[in-house]
Order: sequence, then structure tokens, then C-alpha cells
Amino acid sequence: MTSEFEVIVVENEAEVIKKLSNLIEKKANDSIAVNGIFKIGLSGGSLVTFLSKGLPEVNTDWEKWRLFFCDERVVPVESADSTFGEYKKSLIGKVPLKESQFVTINTDLSAEKAAKDYITKMAVYFPPDSLPRFDTLLLGMGPDGHTCSLFPGHRLLDEHSVWVAPITDSPKPPPSRITLTFPVINNAECCIFAAAGKGKAPMIKKILKDKEPLPAGRVKPTNGKAYWILDKGAAELL
Repeated sequence: MTSEFEVIVVENEAEVIKKLSNLIEKKANDSIAVNGIFKIGLSGGSLVTFLSKGLPEVNTDWEKWRLFFCDERVVPVESADSTFGEYKKSLIGKVPLKESQFVTINTDLSAEKAAKDYITKMAVYFPPDSLPRFDTLLLGMGPDGHTCSLFPGHRLLDEHSVWVAPITDSPKPPPSRITLTFPVINNAECCIFAAAGKGKAPMIKKILKDKEPLPAGRVKPTNGKAYWILDKGAAELL
């Protein structure tokens, strides 16, 4: 199986959420049927809202889910900048997920130590001596075309030696973060972007139509599939 790519355009944000949730449900249940576990990576931003609205409608064996973070800010969970903190507030209680099912970073550590610690935590869930293969990664796209905490022109775009890298000079605050690297991202079985609104359209055009070499455009699973789920506003320039 080689890299596949699919752009799905729907009417509005509600339909983006529905399509995203249906796709996650299928991926989750297929993974659980085959492997007895579903390993999914989460991103922040609008995805938090999409999932808090969509996941309560998903029919799955929630106990078999393990939720990781495509990137995370090295801030206390109580901070508004904490991606896990946002999911903790918006998901736990809405769906039958326990806090223990989220594989989180140690926010008491420096970014460098937190990244190494996260690799150790991830390694429990993947075969030894091989690149982690997530069942699904839910990815965001920033207004500069970044994804995870991989920013245009940053040296981490060429990081191939570690699964998870620290970043202490993020151009977008807060500066200290950890992020999955491209070898892990592109080893996933499924990568999904979901976007709604005309504000996203110019950057989506740069990535999908103009093929500009921006970080989000470098998400091309080597043995899997990438999806872009867009509403008409986000897709209007394609």
C-alpha cells in the first residue's frame, strides 16, 4: 500500500464534524477488531471543538482507545494553552473516556526531558525497534501552514532521529513544546485534517492546489492515507 490522498468537501461545519466523526468511528472499530486497541493522536485548536461535538455520537468500545498528542505545550494542565487540559474539560464526561487513557506529557520537566519521557511512554504501546504506527492522527493546520509544532523554516522539519522532539523557540507562544516528527507522522495508517470557514481557504489553496512546501503539505503517509475534510468555505479556492 502506498500513500493515498483524499479531499472531501461538505456543505458546512456541522457536516465536517459529522464526516470526521464517522471516519474516526470506522478507523477505531476496524483497529479494535484487528488489534484490540485504537491508538489515536490528537491536536488542539478547532479540533477540540469538533471532537467535543462529534465524538458523543460515535459508537465504539471506548475502553480500547488510547489517546496521544501530536504535539503539546509544556505548560500546566490547568493552563488554557494545555491541549490535554482542553480535552479534559471538553471530552471527559461527554464520552466514556477516562483520564488514564490519555498518554500525556510530564509538564514538570523541561521540553527536552518531556520529549524523551514521552517517547518512553509511547514505546509501551508500539513494537520495539520500529517506528510507531498510529492508527489515526488528527492534525491541525495553522495560518502559517504549520502542523503539530512543525513550523515553516524550522530545523525540526528535518528531524529524523527521534520520534518526539522538543521545541523551545516556537514562533507561536507558548515557546516550549513537544511534537511528533515527520517520520512518525508519515508512518501513520491514517492522517486527517478537518477545517471549516473561509478564513482557512487561502492556506488550503497554497497547500493542496499550489503545492507550496509548507509543513502541513508534507503530511503524506508512506503506507497509509491522508484525508482533508473541508466545508465549502474552506475549499472555495480549490
